[in-house]
Amino acid sequence: MTGPRGNVLELAVLGSLHETPLHGYELRKRLNTLLGMFRAFSYGSLYPCLKGLLTEGLIVEEEPPEDVVLGRRSKIVYKLTAEGKERLQELLTQAGPSAWEDESFGIHFAFFRHTEAEVRLRILEGRRSRLEERLDAVRTALARTRERLDSYTLELQKHGLESVEREVRWLNELINTERAQAVQNQVDRDEDPDSQ
Repeated sequence: MTGPRGNVLELAVLGSLHETPLHGYELRKRLNTLLGMFRAFSYGSLYPCLKGLLTEGLIVEEEPPEDVVLGRRSKIVYKLTAEGKERLQELLTQAGPSAWEDESFGIHFAFFRHTEAEVRLRILEGRRSRLEERLDAVRTALARTRERLDSYTLELQKHGLESVEREVRWLNELINTERAQAVQNQVDRDEDPDSQ
């Protein structure tokens, strides 16, 4: 997998297979259920990704035992390898700008339960920073062009602005929760002499 889009799909597949082995249909269904609001995955993108992960040795194919197959074609099940688990951890530690972008933020967020607290915080803060930059740009553009916009375009601009402001508030709440949890964890470690 190469490029940001490849890494996004790779993370989504490896993260899903980390939970349990799945066949292609189940995997696509799980990805669309888990991440559907962020993006939908087609078989046209999923199967080339699976082929690449197989070639790289990050996943393996397993066929169910013959006694399980009852007259129908068996479904190949995809399973994460040890190398696949290592690659997943590598992807989960990436907290740079690519993790903050619209294309990948939702997928990183979906697997936060497997992500280190400090990485989660960097991703959340980066996302907030990116959205605040976007807000400033939209506000500036809106102030310059307000008189030239028709009422519908103006309403669309306001709607976009409100959506981004709402996401920034949500991110602020998540960041505050992450920071409070980090403080609590430190207090717990300080109070427990056996943890040191």
